[in-house]
Amino acid sequence: MTTADFRLEHDFLGEREIPNNAYYGIQTLRALENFAITGIPLSSEPLFVRALAYVKKAAALANAELGVLPEGIARAIAAACDRVASGEFNDQFPTDMIQGGAGTSVNMNANEVIANVALEIMGHQKGEYQFCHPNNHVNCSQSTNDAYPTAFRIALSHKLVSYSEGLGELAGAFAAKGVEFQDVLKMGRTQLQDAVPMSMGDEFNAFATNLREELSRIEDSRRLISEINMGATAIGTGVNAPQGYAELVTRHLSTIAGLDLILAGDLFEATYDTGAYVQLSGVLKRTAVKLSKICNDLRLLSSGPRCGINEINLPAQQPGSSIMPGKVNPVIPEVVNQTAYYVIGADLTVTMAAEAGQLQLNVMEPVISFALFTSISYMSNACRTLREKCVVGITANRQHAAELVYGSVGIVTQLNPLLGYEASADIAKEALKTGKSVHDIAVTERQLLTQEKWDEIFTFENLIRPDFIQ
Repeated sequence: MTTADFRLEHDFLGEREIPNNAYYGIQTLRALENFAITGIPLSSEPLFVRALAYVKKAAALANAELGVLPEGIARAIAAACDRVASGEFNDQFPTDMIQGGAGTSVNMNANEVIANVALEIMGHQKGEYQFCHPNNHVNCSQSTNDAYPTAFRIALSHKLVSYSEGLGELAGAFAAKGVEFQDVLKMGRTQLQDAVPMSMGDEFNAFATNLREELSRIEDSRRLISEINMGATAIGTGVNAPQGYAELVTRHLSTIAGLDLILAGDLFEATYDTGAYVQLSGVLKRTAVKLSKICNDLRLLSSGPRCGINEINLPAQQPGSSIMPGKVNPVIPEVVNQTAYYVIGADLTVTMAAEAGQLQLNVMEPVISFALFTSISYMSNACRTLREKCVVGITANRQHAAELVYGSVGIVTQLNPLLGYEASADIAKEALKTGKSVHDIAVTERQLLTQEKWDEIFTFENLIRPDFIQ
């Protein structure tokens, strides 16, 4: 490149050359040089970029209304924000997701890009900041300490909507299998041992219920993160912001973002508090634990095919071994298990980062944002993958599952009300010792009950919805 391909920008540390095709400026350049950590840029979270543009537009509108920002500059900033929010300039947000400075580099990345887009709208060149300045105009009445967490919360709220939809669709897929398998008799198990009979439909309905419980927890978390601290500026005093700005910018931002945002009652507390993130991270971890448990069950129930439980068949997605011909592994539940482990670990990251705040600010919010954004993305992908590539294609081995029930010693439990625990335990003991069936011992050999009574007790309906029969 020649010198004509660069523009010269400065900050209080000195001057640097910035490529003329870049809409970001000197502080973004310094961030690129300082924070080569994850290799994952801010642009990888377009909802965050969009939310930053929402914050800057709301601030420009509020500042213009209160007379602290000239109308022409405010209009140019608002127009620039609309273009940034549309995704047009996502590639101009290269700062690493994990960084020092409590998110200052992210905030300045947004300020610089929006300022330079606004300059072009106004007919000026990039870097001619005397006409629209990243700090004086785009960041007017703001600090990183209120702009960054507010944008973060808006992005989280929008991201959680699509995640909830995916989780709900996965629960719906399990519920559909619950209907399909309602007439499949199978053995329930506790501690990996035979327990009592049940319907396979009830087992899959329970998976659906288990996941649907999490949808309300997600909504609870969205309500918590709807509280913002715009107008707090640096620590909560509102320094450099005009009277009435906090309430006005919150109203504008609610309209722009399409969310019911609430201005925090205590801006000092809201500026350093990260409790809402801890709550959300806990919800994600809770769901991950549940999802992983369900995947463990699917793997167990499909184990075999000849030497395992083999009550269900998972869709075959790929060959399972480089050496064992014909082997097919439960790769989809396995990948969801591993995703859950990541989310569980990320929750610890959020916990430690939230605890690490000191006095009036928690500077660890960038790693909290990285952990939550990635966890939500990975959980969304896991829900979609499990639904599309596994759950919808599960089939039941009906006859085999029923044979396991009637060949099990566990069905002796059904005889407790009629024969008593001691007699039933003795039948179970002999069945285990000799390999004889519970039926043959109780009905044929010992004649403890008639065949008619046996048939009454061991109907499908009575096994899955037991009546008290004496």
